[in-house]
Amino acid sequence: MDFNFTDEQNMLRDSIAKFVAADYDFDKRREMLKSADAWKKNWATFAEMGLLMAPIPEEHGGLGGGPIDVLVVMEEFGKGLVVEPYLQTAVIGAGFLKHGGSDAQKGEHLPAIGAGERVVAFAYAEPKGRFNLADLTTTAKKDGAGYVLNGQKAVVIGAPQADHLIVTARTAGGQRDAKGVSAFIVPKGAKGVTTRDYPTIDGFRASEVYFENVSVGADALIGPADEALPLVERVTDEAIAALAAEAVGCMRQMHALTLEYAKQRKQFGVPIASFQVLQHRMVDMFMATEQSVSMAYMAALKIGESADERARAAAGAKVQIGRAGRFVGQAAVQIHGGMGVTDEMKVGHYFKRVTMIDAQFGNVDHHLKRYSELTLAA
Repeated sequence: MDFNFTDEQNMLRDSIAKFVAADYDFDKRREMLKSADAWKKNWATFAEMGLLMAPIPEEHGGLGGGPIDVLVVMEEFGKGLVVEPYLQTAVIGAGFLKHGGSDAQKGEHLPAIGAGERVVAFAYAEPKGRFNLADLTTTAKKDGAGYVLNGQKAVVIGAPQADHLIVTARTAGGQRDAKGVSAFIVPKGAKGVTTRDYPTIDGFRASEVYFENVSVGADALIGPADEALPLVERVTDEAIAALAAEAVGCMRQMHALTLEYAKQRKQFGVPIASFQVLQHRMVDMFMATEQSVSMAYMAALKIGESADERARAAAGAKVQIGRAGRFVGQAAVQIHGGMGVTDEMKVGHYFKRVTMIDAQFGNVDHHLKRYSELTLAA
């Protein structure tokens, strides 16, 4: 198997790295987070660079990139702690439309996503749903040719910036049944949709989203009614692979920052990097990061395999990333000392991000259980 990146992918990586170094350094990022609208300038830049159209099929104005292209983008975004809703829009939003959307939906939304004119957020989590994608109290009841949505979605990342929401709702069956789940694309400005926006600890923005008698047409339904769970799982696994790549970027930076700091910080007249116990700890950080690289690559490479193979790879990557992210983050902060958790130090911000990645789409315990169930069922 060839693990080398293509020339185009290397050029893509270089262009993002240059953008982060020039326009998204740590100080500029901190200033940007003070404004709710500062992301728009960067979003326009992403569109100009072709990042938003990278995962979109060529027939819909995209570049026809695959999971490895997304991996390249997300790893560099992880290094830069990029907070724009790229995952939610270009990976998840476009993913739903690519895999399950009608021709009309693809024609309406995919070119707009690629041009930076459409921002999408994925409203799937519910206050009591934990990590079960089928545990839904949000309902969509048939109303003539369309549907009426009622319910609440929690921690909808990217919703403050979004103009459309992809919403999972129950159209049939019991609260946790696999059958009876449907997905809809809903304008955020639709009558009956209200949001409560807030920042998250890692610099992103999210919303609590409420649906009260929200009427949508039949054309809002993505794929067949009652049969959306396999589509939701597929897109979620693609998002997990992308998050794994982002976490790798964060871990690479935490290790590099810690190594640099240890060479400069002196104790007893010598750099602390000369202390054998810290050398061992930094080697362990490096090994955990490299193991995570391997799992992130595997998750990306397995996206096109069978549903079970894809799911096992995504679950395995999530377990490794969760464990490694915690270890690397804790070690980085400890070696930096108390200043490691201050707002002025980069390393603490990376630790916050990998902590949030661990909780997104299921934590270590959830995916350990998921992996064992998939393996036993095979």
